[in-house]
Amino acid sequence: MYKEQIDAYIDSKREEILEDVKALVRINSQRGEAIPGKPYGEGPAAAVKKAGELMEKYGLTVKNYDNYVITGDFGPGEKELDILAHLDVVPVTEDWTVTQPFEPVEVDGKLYGRGTADDKGPAVAALYAVRAVKELNIPIKKSIRLILGADEECGSSDLEHYYSIEKEAPCTFTPDADFPVINMEKARLAKHFSASFEEEALPAVRFFQSGDKVNVVPAKAEAVIIGLTEEVLAQAVEKTREDTGILFHYEKREEEFYLTGKGIAAHASTPEAGNSALTALLHLISLLPLADTEGNRLLRSAAKLFPHGDTEGKALQVAQRDEVSGALTMNLGILKLENKTLEGEFDCRAPLCATDENLTQVMREAFAKEGICMETGSMVPAHYVPEDSSFVQTLLESFERYTGMKGKCLCTGGGTYVHELERGVAFGCMMEGVDNHMHGDDEFMVIDTLLMSAKMFADVIVKLCC
Repeated sequence: MYKEQIDAYIDSKREEILEDVKALVRINSQRGEAIPGKPYGEGPAAAVKKAGELMEKYGLTVKNYDNYVITGDFGPGEKELDILAHLDVVPVTEDWTVTQPFEPVEVDGKLYGRGTADDKGPAVAALYAVRAVKELNIPIKKSIRLILGADEECGSSDLEHYYSIEKEAPCTFTPDADFPVINMEKARLAKHFSASFEEEALPAVRFFQSGDKVNVVPAKAEAVIIGLTEEVLAQAVEKTREDTGILFHYEKREEEFYLTGKGIAAHASTPEAGNSALTALLHLISLLPLADTEGNRLLRSAAKLFPHGDTEGKALQVAQRDEVSGALTMNLGILKLENKTLEGEFDCRAPLCATDENLTQVMREAFAKEGICMETGSMVPAHYVPEDSSFVQTLLESFERYTGMKGKCLCTGGGTYVHELERGVAFGCMMEGVDNHMHGDDEFMVIDTLLMSAKMFADVIVKLCC
């Protein structure tokens, strides 16, 4: 019954919304060195301060939790809804073309700048949703809290601090992912493994290096091999190109061959979207007539456990799937052999049916059979809020109301800001088919989507809190 009022209000505040987003985007809130009273450095603390000023300006009751998190409350009665967004941003490069990262500009219906999409723009949309309900005098019976954190991009220690003090609300959503609703986040098992060796016989791999982030499919790989003929190596290179689509270049320097190859990077939650240079190089090495030494054997073991193209953990005998969350994904993100040591890291995203018994222990035993030690510890459990819950259905109804599209629940292999919350889901602000260059150069937010999100959030507040 308040839709027309809410829509007209948000439309009338277009320029104010954009100016408030710009004010936050101008603050370089990349995580810095901790200093007293500012756990994430000067930038995030400045963003927290500015957000507090905006919330106070619009009549919310503000509380700063030691510059980890700042909150704004509105409404009577018990708290019903938390809206959780973040003010920190990922690092930037000098390769932006439309504008500089912290100099926001509006071009062709898009607002460019670091944080416009992730997550300062959505945070302001949530603020204006609360402001709309307040200034339109819509009678609500329960209260809303806007929670703005400062460390989502580097591990969410801000929420650990906040939830060590406060309790989770009956309902929480974060506008830090995709519409319609992400109610299922896969489990994660990311572990380091290692082995040492002593033998030195030829031919052998003297050096192997690929990957620098465990949650990224490695796009580059390099190795140094000694004791082979060029003819044998060339045959293996060509066979690897045929098998994997990756061409390795090599250069001979005295008795050693230096190999380099380039694949296609992708996020570890969707490894099938990439082409791993790491596993392609392991495949190449497995084709070579290397000496039967421990170092060479360990590389062959790695190729056996993580064969090229196996993104579901079939070789490790952990492949599994379920209807709610789909298939397990596996990414060997880092591998290095140097100074008689092999070490690496993998990143597995597992469905709801995964357990430490059918995943963690099976992998640990598979490594042990190859003489490789996997670090201890359990997986991070999956996160799931049932689709038929009244909260999720309310979000889907608002999405359908404002977009005219069918609402549906989504599963992600990535983790959102609410992964550790029992009743938390992700709701916006990214629309299907739009690449906002999130975490990349020329990040932007479609302004119409931002305004629609604010309207949608206000609609949800009315439905849950009236």
